Amino acid sequence: MPLRKHPLDLIILLIWTVLTIIFVLTPALSETNVRTLLGIPLVLFIPGYVLIAAMFPKKDDIDATGRIALSLGLSLAVVPLLGLLLNFTFGIRILPILLTLCIYTIVFIFIAAFRRGKLPENERFIVPFHRIYDIINSEINTSKSRNDMILTGVLIFSMALAAGMIFFVVTTPRIGERFTEFYILDASGKAERYPATLKYNYPSELRAGVINHEYAIVNYTIRVALDSEVLMDTWFTLDHNSTWEKNLTFVPDKEGIDMKLEFWLFKEDNFSAPYRALHLWVNVTK
Repeated sequence: MPLRKHPLDLIILLIWTVLTIIFVLTPALSETNVRTLLGIPLVLFIPGYVLIAAMFPKKDDIDATGRIALSLGLSLAVVPLLGLLLNFTFGIRILPILLTLCIYTIVFIFIAAFRRGKLPENERFIVPFHRIYDIINSEINTSKSRNDMILTGVLIFSMALAAGMIFFVVTTPRIGERFTEFYILDASGKAERYPATLKYNYPSELRAGVINHEYAIVNYTIRVALDSEVLMDTWFTLDHNSTWEKNLTFVPDKEGIDMKLEFWLFKEDNFSAPYRALHLWVNVTK
């Protein structure tokens, strides 16, 4: 079958979408600008294009200019709608939105290919890639009215502006409140069976957790103290948006009633006062 009879536009969009998924889900690739370059058309143009392709599979259903204009307009309608739906589940975050757009695109690519396949070959819409240069050259050299030139310029400017804004939003990190989460759990990792009684000179365990929201790599130190006397400490380094959780083993070194078992979190080398502090009231007996 001649190459032009294949739905090359849909094949290209399918490859584009699969590449976007790869660059979104692969950690080593997700931090590159290629992901952003792949994602911009997936937000601005492709969602509307595949929807139009599924709705109007015939070449005479709508002209090329109408397809382009509707693809842009519908994309700007579909993307916020999907984002609104995601807000009730995963929240509005870049990763779920891109993955949802990829799934949406793939579904409508197959719907469009199915609907085109049911039509006679001479009625199917195809993108004449082999004639694109001739079409562009003809458009450039054909005299246009002043209104057509103004509308074309406005369309090109709007596309460039929208693409630039999305590129800026995606590539510029939004820094919110800087803070660290610090919590303690029982030894099984649940917020239930906190010990009320510990044994003197016998190892005890509690689990501590830290989540870094400081927008930077941070060195942390955790100290466990009983009535202000340090029993043990541990230190670790944590990337932004990373979680550290581990069981801490300590040995109570004195007996008493209603003793304050404290967990101090220090940030970097500032040991003048705990950055975060938690405590339990315990009895220590033999």
